[in-house]
Amino acid sequence: MNLKRTFGAILSILGIAGLIYTGAEIINRGAGITTLCVIGVISILFFLTGISLVRTTKDEAN
Repeated sequence: MNLKRTFGAILSILGIAGLIYTGAEIINRGAGITTLCVIGVISILFFLTGISLVRTTKDEAN
């Protein structure tokens, strides 16, 4: 089990969850626009970083 790949998967899942939350709040008009922008940007960063970690980490067999 590769720690970087696992961490990348966790970051990707957090990013997806944040983007879903942001989208739901935009539809419901529940939170302030500043809060949604911050959550959206952080979620995009988490998602892209997680995908990058998963893609660039090589599997090494012992």
